[in-house]
Amino acid sequence: MIRWGFIIFSLILLASGTVQSQQKYRLTVSQAADLALKNVTEIKNLQIDRELQLAKNKEYTAQTMPQVSGSVQSQHFFKIPVTLLPDFVSPSVYQVLTDNGVRNGAGSPIAKPNNPPQYFPAQFGVPWQSSAGIQFQQLLFQPDLFIALKARKKAIDFTDANIKVMEDSIKSNVARAYYSVLIAEKRKKYLDASIKRLDKLKSDQEKLYKNGFAEHLDIDKTQVTLNNLSTTSTQIEKLIEIGYASLKFSLAIDQADTLALSDTLSVDLVKKDLLELSNFNYNDRKEIQLLNVVKDLQGLDVKRNKLAYIPTIGTYYSYSKNALGQKFNLFNFNDKWFTTSLWGINMSVPIFDAGQKAQRIKQANLNLQKTNNTIANVQRAIDLQLKASSILFKNALSSLDMQDKNVVLAEKVYNTTKKKYEQGLGSSFELLQTASELENAQSNYFQSLYDAINARISYNRALGKL
Repeated sequence: MIRWGFIIFSLILLASGTVQSQQKYRLTVSQAADLALKNVTEIKNLQIDRELQLAKNKEYTAQTMPQVSGSVQSQHFFKIPVTLLPDFVSPSVYQVLTDNGVRNGAGSPIAKPNNPPQYFPAQFGVPWQSSAGIQFQQLLFQPDLFIALKARKKAIDFTDANIKVMEDSIKSNVARAYYSVLIAEKRKKYLDASIKRLDKLKSDQEKLYKNGFAEHLDIDKTQVTLNNLSTTSTQIEKLIEIGYASLKFSLAIDQADTLALSDTLSVDLVKKDLLELSNFNYNDRKEIQLLNVVKDLQGLDVKRNKLAYIPTIGTYYSYSKNALGQKFNLFNFNDKWFTTSLWGINMSVPIFDAGQKAQRIKQANLNLQKTNNTIANVQRAIDLQLKASSILFKNALSSLDMQDKNVVLAEKVYNTTKKKYEQGLGSSFELLQTASELENAQSNYFQSLYDAINARISYNRALGKL
């Protein structure tokens, strides 16, 4: 009994934890975009790239600072290295004999031998050697590091430009997903109103049929239209579910979370701030901003390769102590330690590299030319995109205005026909036909509204004003 109670209690805790982990959101389209920019993996990874670049910048800066290192070493020679020394004794002996007139057994002066000089092996040192020291190095000038320091700001600009390009894409995707759900919900609302009207019509027809004032055929026709509308309504309901799931994915939130949309959709929203959408500058486009940063970085690369002809200069200082002995006695400072210290400066001067640097400069210039060509081509593509999106947006607005008028006119026709039918001056066929025309007009209106919203988003993106 205790075990079952524990299991039930654990399940309750798990269920409550699951409920608590679910989030509830009520968002405008701008809030949805902001939430996506915080959550989307691509943005997070680009922000990590920015942190990586900051760390690399600090690494370049650290290379210009003094570098200090220490070393400790102890070694034992099982066999002390042998050095061959020239025979400096024999020539001295023969020289003394010659100077003193010493002769050999035949009475001839002793002469130096003409044989090749002789060498004899000698061993220097002791088996145990220990050393401890510290080294200091300071780079005074290195061309590529000098350019790397200048490029630090541009490298961060490059990561920021990448983030902005991705942000534009995310904002566009979120806005499309957001408004598609709003349009589907509004379409569902109108369909439900149409179904309600037809239900009322069917109920009236059934009463008239019972009283002998209508045919059953009229009821069947109404039922067919009602069935079609109900099927369409169910399909749109499923599309709304898929739309919410897609929007949650775009926002990078859990599918179990609750999401509500607080914006309202209207023709006025589509036409909002149209005058502000006229000014355009290429630098407003994030792609051009990114390419300009690439161009600046490649310009620095050209300078880096040109500076490769300049010498590299550095300085260093070393201080060490060495101990020698016949026995192992590491770091016994009571023994004699011998000090060595030195300071130096080095300069590496490039003299001849068979044209390697010249070819690197040429390659860097060619890469810069390619980027200039790419910028020019992207600007032409933007011109085309801007013109096409402007035309499509104007056409979408014109179509939306026309469909809006058609809905008003279709509602007027339906209401008039309904009154005639209720007064016995019209047929059920005419009423069903006008109801179908109203539903078609509403369907066309919502399709035009969706097209206009998408066209506005595309036009804003072409202008670089998302």
